[in-house]
Amino acid sequence: MKNLMASFALTCAALSAGTCLAQTVAAAPATSNASAYPVAAAPGLYQAFGELQGLRTLMDDFVQRLKADARIGDQFRNTSAERLSQLLTLQLCQLSGGPCTYEGRDMKAAHAGMNISKAHFNALVEVLQDTMNARGIPFARQNQMLALLAPMYRDMVAP
Repeated sequence: MKNLMASFALTCAALSAGTCLAQTVAAAPATSNASAYPVAAAPGLYQAFGELQGLRTLMDDFVQRLKADARIGDQFRNTSAERLSQLLTLQLCQLSGGPCTYEGRDMKAAHAGMNISKAHFNALVEVLQDTMNARGIPFARQNQMLALLAPMYRDMVAP
């Protein structure tokens, strides 16, 4: 019951804040979007996620789960798992206060024309939550990361 309540709370927090981090990887000019979402990381968040190696392991697992998910896996069929994981790792590293610089496309450009629905978004959040739970990321730290990702929602989900 506790896990179910935690799942519900995390999903509600993510949905109300509007978080998402999936992106299609394609050849496109790289532009940094670091200043587009100016939310400060909680102290120690980068370390709580295991620094760069921990984030990479988390994102490798997440991308594999994402591609295998029956609800949204088709959207990632033609996406390079290696490149997506690399970009997400750098993005989360930078957001969490690590020494990385994300230089991928901004979220609006990366998701333009994809028609991402709230259902797609909800599925992605669930996959991310399952991945963080499987990696033993504490619930409070999960919420801190989701809060950093939340401002991206409006640039990703189709109106």
